[in-house]
Amino acid sequence: MTNNRERILQLKKDGTLPAADLRALVCELTADEEELLYASAREVREAVYGKAVYLRGLIEFTNWCRNDCYYCGIRRSNRCADRYRLTEEQILDCADRGYRLGFRTIVLQGGEDPFFTDGKICRLVSGIKELHPDCAVTLSIGEKSRESYQAYFDAGADRYLLRHETSNPAHYRMLHPVELTIENRKRCLRDLKEIGYQVGCGIMLGTPGQTADHIVEDLLYMKELGPHMIGIGPFIPHKDTPFRDEEPGTLEQTLHLLGILRLMHPHVLLPATTALGTIHPTGRELGILAGANVVMPNLSPAGVRDKYMLYDGKICTGDEAAECRRCMEARISRVGYEVVVSRGDYA
Repeated sequence: MTNNRERILQLKKDGTLPAADLRALVCELTADEEELLYASAREVREAVYGKAVYLRGLIEFTNWCRNDCYYCGIRRSNRCADRYRLTEEQILDCADRGYRLGFRTIVLQGGEDPFFTDGKICRLVSGIKELHPDCAVTLSIGEKSRESYQAYFDAGADRYLLRHETSNPAHYRMLHPVELTIENRKRCLRDLKEIGYQVGCGIMLGTPGQTADHIVEDLLYMKELGPHMIGIGPFIPHKDTPFRDEEPGTLEQTLHLLGILRLMHPHVLLPATTALGTIHPTGRELGILAGANVVMPNLSPAGVRDKYMLYDGKICTGDEAAECRRCMEARISRVGYEVVVSRGDYA
């Protein structure tokens, strides 16, 4: 193919392109090509999901983590972090308040905290399901054994989010300490799919050392994996990490990839992330217009919101859950889409 317009239309038709053509789309788009990409992404997304945008109620229940990832504000070496753990009662109360606000998916997200044993996680999952059987429960708690994943699934967990961050081993080593490997991360994602979860992976855009070839490698890996959810957001540095002085990822780069991913994965659940809203005042709305169909307002108690700081400048840390819900509904409505009360399962 000779130009990006042809590449976009071919990707919309076939859902895939050769690596060299994907690289051309990743590297640079003109304003007209951007417009075509986003219009195509919206068309594909609306053919599957209509105008619906699905809410995920996020409960950040612990900021303790055993890992030391170089980009992350809750890494174990960050002695400036104000650590906390929510109690089981607090977590179930957050889930209950979320349900009353219309959330039908609850996301339990935290660092890899050994305090929360498999038994405690299973009790949380089953507790939410007993209170609200029509809710989906999503876990985002990192790398575990297959046996642990199976236990959570048997307790009622429906989905699991585990960003792979980068599928290139050398780049992975730039972002993580030696005890973490991309091979084990991919093993986790395989186990989760085989067990029967709806599985989410994803990357950050603009991480130190990332190249266009790395992003193409990620696109091809995700096409092979066939995830149900893909989390894409810009890298934002945190002041208490080794990457404090690195440049953040860009809005344009992130929106381009959202559009490309929608064309490659018409059925995927694709969030417009809080990080996207952090780098631009209407970042989440622009994400929806680029093909995203999920938003994740925060249900955590207001008193701990500013302690779960994976990156600097995170928005909505002082809002109550009801305020977040109303604000998000208004924002989505303004760009022509509709927040719905639904589990929002993979179509």
